[in-house]
Amino acid sequence: MAAQMHPEAVGHPPAYFAEPGSSDVVMLIIAAVLVFSVLGTGLLFLRLHTLPERIAHKRQKLQFEIVAVLGLLALFTHIHWFWIAGLILALVDLPDFTGMFRRIAGSLDDIATNTAAIGDRRPGRHAPVTKREPERTSIEGKLTDA
Repeated sequence: MAAQMHPEAVGHPPAYFAEPGSSDVVMLIIAAVLVFSVLGTGLLFLRLHTLPERIAHKRQKLQFEIVAVLGLLALFTHIHWFWIAGLILALVDLPDFTGMFRRIAGSLDDIATNTAAIGDRRPGRHAPVTKREPERTSIEGKLTDA
């Protein structure tokens, strides 16, 4: 028995219809497009998600670790405020207090080194005890022992 075609059917099927027993080329192309679009969207999302961390790293910010932690928190908790806080922290220049404190510590070290040469008078240190000579008093311009 031969397969009868419906009277309203077209005499030939469209090219994207798969013949029985052959692979569906259109489905394979759509599957490849789907896989590449999902991977591309994921990569774009991760690049956008690590934007604050890359900005802080490029500018060599002191708060780089904080920005990185905020980015991870935003990634795993889906709380977008962490990402926004990390972006703001990466873009804002915080004053460098470490340089000032380093200079103060260096100056204090120099002072401590110089006082060590003339006798260590740092707090908690006692000056060496020396034997005092007897005082002499002057009577009519002459020195006498007291």
